[in-house]
Amino acid sequence: MLTRHLGTQGLTVSAIGLGCMGMSEFYGHRDDAESTATLLHAVDRGVTFFDTADAYGPHANEVLVGKVLAEVRQRVVIATKFGIVRDPNDPTLRRICGRPDYVRSSCDASLKRLGVETIDLYYLHRVDPQVPIEETVGAMADLVKAGKVRFLGLSEVGPSTLRRAFAVHPISAVQSEYSLWTRDPEEGLLQACRELGVGLVPYSPLGRGFLTGQIRSFEDFEPDDYRRNSPRFQGENFQKNLDLVAKLQDMAAARGCTPSQLALAWVLAQGGDVVPIPGTKRRDRLDENLGALDHVLCPGELDELGGLFPPGAAAGTRYPAAMMALVNR
Repeated sequence: MLTRHLGTQGLTVSAIGLGCMGMSEFYGHRDDAESTATLLHAVDRGVTFFDTADAYGPHANEVLVGKVLAEVRQRVVIATKFGIVRDPNDPTLRRICGRPDYVRSSCDASLKRLGVETIDLYYLHRVDPQVPIEETVGAMADLVKAGKVRFLGLSEVGPSTLRRAFAVHPISAVQSEYSLWTRDPEEGLLQACRELGVGLVPYSPLGRGFLTGQIRSFEDFEPDDYRRNSPRFQGENFQKNLDLVAKLQDMAAARGCTPSQLALAWVLAQGGDVVPIPGTKRRDRLDENLGALDHVLCPGELDELGGLFPPGAAAGTRYPAAMMALVNR
């Protein structure tokens, strides 16, 4: 397995990580047995980078990841996140919290659920608009000093927020949605990351599964699937985006790979400081995703993909309005 560096503080991970969120909710039914097998298969295939969060489940995903990876703890990097607080009586309700006292209590809770002594990479999941980023990151820095966390990360931040945070403590990674149809990091964030020596971790590099070509109609989503509420999967947007994916399928067929592999190869080609974390809960999809490492794109192919998927090509926003207000802050 190829490896890449995140930041300049010493964090090295597999070139492709595994997003674990869908193993617990958001993308249809849970299958803990298959998810367990997928996690272990990922380790066998050389994946060392596993992404979870306290909000996934909520809490159940950290428990699953920690339990399964316990036997290989020294071989893997576990990243988790805090800051999205879900209502215990109604998990569909959520608020954002970056208060220093919450930083500390969230870390202790995640350590317990994961069953580890130290979290390898600890992210602020979303920026709290009521708390200066300096205060939140200052509390996160205290966790590093206490030995509870090795490296710090931020999720869905803008360039100015990243610079302010970095002035308090080195940031190793920024997680942001990034794919052929979500190009937000190119609007200043990637430049800021490279100026500061911060790695970029793209989540949803396959457009929440849409770029795989496997989703053909709205009815393909299970009743409780999060994507039913996403503007990109609704109404006329669905067909417009399906037309985009058809172009990706044609190019992949001509190249002898799957649409997933072509889409991931494009993300991987954006720089050696970019580590995508495609999510899956199935071993066959994991193997398909890892196959992207065998497809190195030439400049002409990158230009062709850029022409097929220029910034803003996808129809609809990537989140509903309330959630869009919390990204790129």
